[in-house]
Amino acid sequence: MRQFLHGLLLLVALGLGACSSSAPNPDTIRVRWAADLETLDPLLYLNSVNTTQTINLLYFSLLDNGQETVPLLAEALPSVRYTDSLTFITYRIHPAATWDNGCPVLARDVAFTLAVMNCPGLPNEAAEAQFDFIEKIKYDSTDQRRFTFVCRGRSPEFYSASGDFPILPEYALDPTGSLAALSLRTLRMSEAAKLPAVTRFVQRYVGAQLNRHPGNLPGCGPYRLHQWQSGRYLSLQRKPMWWGDKVQSAPTQLQAYPKKIVFDIIPDENTAVLALRRHQLDIYPRLPAKDYIRLKESAAAKWLSFYSTGSYEMVTVGFNTRRPMLHDRLTRQALSRLFNVPALIAGTQQGLAYRSVGIIAPQTKPYYNSTLPFIPYSLPEATVLLRQAGWRQTATGWHRATVGAATQHLKLTISYRTGDPAYEAAALQFRSAAATLNIPVTLRPAERSIFIAQLRNGESDVFLHSLSGNPTAFNFAPLFHSQYTNAGNYSGFGTPTSDKLIEELAAAESQTQKIELVKEFQQMMQEESPEVVLYFLRYQTAANAKLTGLELSPLKPGYNVSTVRLRKGS
Repeated sequence: MRQFLHGLLLLVALGLGACSSSAPNPDTIRVRWAADLETLDPLLYLNSVNTTQTINLLYFSLLDNGQETVPLLAEALPSVRYTDSLTFITYRIHPAATWDNGCPVLARDVAFTLAVMNCPGLPNEAAEAQFDFIEKIKYDSTDQRRFTFVCRGRSPEFYSASGDFPILPEYALDPTGSLAALSLRTLRMSEAAKLPAVTRFVQRYVGAQLNRHPGNLPGCGPYRLHQWQSGRYLSLQRKPMWWGDKVQSAPTQLQAYPKKIVFDIIPDENTAVLALRRHQLDIYPRLPAKDYIRLKESAAAKWLSFYSTGSYEMVTVGFNTRRPMLHDRLTRQALSRLFNVPALIAGTQQGLAYRSVGIIAPQTKPYYNSTLPFIPYSLPEATVLLRQAGWRQTATGWHRATVGAATQHLKLTISYRTGDPAYEAAALQFRSAAATLNIPVTLRPAERSIFIAQLRNGESDVFLHSLSGNPTAFNFAPLFHSQYTNAGNYSGFGTPTSDKLIEELAAAESQTQKIELVKEFQQMMQEESPEVVLYFLRYQTAANAKLTGLELSPLKPGYNVSTVRLRKGS
């Protein structure tokens, strides 16, 4: 009863109390979000699917790395030239591309963006890690739109990765060009933070409050922020004068049909389903499997379209290797055997998810290491591994003596984002299995922002979260390299051997070499077990059947809202 009343009150607050026509508004597309954004700072666009989706509508990258690589802000795909140790990647920005003030997007804006991603004092650790292969940018003296990235190494990945970050306007925050005047090598030096140009720019960037006010750093994408009411909705307005409209025979990536996009923030799944049934939502992406099946069997199936695609998003369990009791791999291997993955897939995903031996999705052939076994659910194996790790079982639990330190007692916390039944089920299952072995486990559900802060600060023992892969990109440094334990490497993992393998993989020059190293990486990850994949998700989507152009994709968020429009005759 309490849950029903909560849902009813939320519907009233959203204006969902009255019935409406089943025909969508042709000018406004309404989409369900389960959670609010934390930020719209373009330096932090990798943090969540909602942030990434919004940033991609406000800003444009040089390339769109979807299921295939296509030009976006670039006029065409880049040309590539190699020397013994360097890769030269040359782009030209589309001649129609302009900022909101009418000025053209130039190579200087690309250089400015690179400088921002490497500027000390800003929250750019993840971006810096992902694009540190770019050594410098060279301008073309005869064409202000043409430039060349000089990249360290000869990896084929550089071709697509080099164009995969949002380009920012220099005029908005650094009209004098003082930051871009500094070389990337200078910005990456330890003493760069003390440079006057750097300190002044950091003050301007922080003062712009881009986390809530992206208009202070306008993008060249088709939309601008219209309204954002925390916890309720975020709306985007299509720009009346957008450069993409000038491109004849524009590709899908440059199409933007809805005049307005509204993301309704509805955390409760039952309330969101009711909103969809009442025609107050046009698209419900990442629909929970149970609701997907129920809706397909309901009367609403007459006016809804249903889609299910495989994805590269995985639910994983991570172990904080900085904790003394989790520092050794045998203990982590033992604990990974306390998850009954087939039962989780059946119970929380209605059998629609699928297993993997590691962080590479099974459909990513030929990189998937099919010679490795699935990690089994096995209490006996867990017991054997714990004993091999030096743990001894007593009446009061598991203990391990350590030289020169206090005796360790195996008791754990498991952290996860509250409000997600899949995480809660996995945490409860882990606690139950651990209790059978007399290992105390305390559940630590937390709201998203608090949960992320816990991960960044290394406050969790065991944690459940999701990661997203890419079928063409294999730079694992931000997630697992020891250099980034204070950034995206939440497990704190990193050894000289693993760091070397990650570096070799990022620099691999041929597909054959890359395949070999990716498979070796999967084997190493299974042996070390700093983070273990439970299963890969499928993306279920329900949408009003009168809509077309969802452009479904296995990559987050699983669809393209800017290409959605009414079917002809609707």
